[in-house]
Amino acid sequence: MPAAAGVVLSLSDIAARLGGDVLGDAKTQIRQVATLASAGEGEIGFLANLKYKSQLRTTRASAVIVGPDFADGLDLPRIVTRNPYAYYARLATLLNPRVATAAGVHPTAFCGSEIPASVSVGANASIGLGVILGDSVVIHPGCVIGDGVRIGAGSVLYPNVTIYAGCSIGRNAILHSGVVIGADGFGFAPDQGQWVKIPQIGRVVIGDDVEIGASTTVDRGALDDTVIGDGCKLDNQIQIGHNCVIGKNCVVAACAAIAGSVELKDNVIVGGAAMIAGHVTIASGAVISGGSLVMKNITRPGQYTSVFPLEEHSHWLHNAAQIRHLAKLAERVSELEKKLKNTDIEG
Repeated sequence: MPAAAGVVLSLSDIAARLGGDVLGDAKTQIRQVATLASAGEGEIGFLANLKYKSQLRTTRASAVIVGPDFADGLDLPRIVTRNPYAYYARLATLLNPRVATAAGVHPTAFCGSEIPASVSVGANASIGLGVILGDSVVIHPGCVIGDGVRIGAGSVLYPNVTIYAGCSIGRNAILHSGVVIGADGFGFAPDQGQWVKIPQIGRVVIGDDVEIGASTTVDRGALDDTVIGDGCKLDNQIQIGHNCVIGKNCVVAACAAIAGSVELKDNVIVGGAAMIAGHVTIASGAVISGGSLVMKNITRPGQYTSVFPLEEHSHWLHNAAQIRHLAKLAERVSELEKKLKNTDIEG
């Protein structure tokens, strides 16, 4: 996603658009964002992690973005805001606007549906019958859009995205390369040692302002739809099984695997490589640590972790061996408690 070059704003211009309080020279010119360690002339750094606060004294940035706790005691011009990380994200977007893609259909694309004049369709893309595209949709080369798909205005599909028939994508969605939406869910019925395929007749319905990372797959529902709520952000190489219902503004990091019929309520965060077993419900506001295995419902917000801590291998083997005997140890402790209780009674 190349950025348009030559965007330069003063701190006062930035604050006028994004808010925040400017301390120091408000005329300081900013052309790009950078880390505190790498920033130079014309660049603005930001402090979002207190681990790097010492770099405020050594940075060569022209200005910095800081929270209220660091508003005083700095010589650098600065923008003070409640959430420096979110402010940096908005400023980076402001300084690096997406390059507009020219509308029109490439001669090598196949289009079985009417294409609005504002839509861009790249080389070798294939658009099926009965497809409805909103204004200013961008479909990059090699994408395959099945029959009856709906894609909302302003959405962008990067090269080689595949959307199976009947699925629906909301407005301003971003689907990165290799995303597959609406492939069959993993549904098979056992019968005398064989597996009978269950037709997957649901859809995938994706809300507005959703971003899905490269090579992520979202399976269509077996009966009901698989649903991804408004504002969700999915990282690369995630598997979401059939009939999942993902609430609004959920975040799922790379390589997570979510089995069928899982429900994530709103604002759930799932760490990288986490695994969620089928038919589990996770409460709104819950945070699942990376690498964790979730086997049962989570009914309250908070952080949940099932990762065994990293340690030297021989120690890990020793502790793992002890864990295998915990059940027997618990039984022995219970027996000892009973004996002690009986001894106290007899005494």
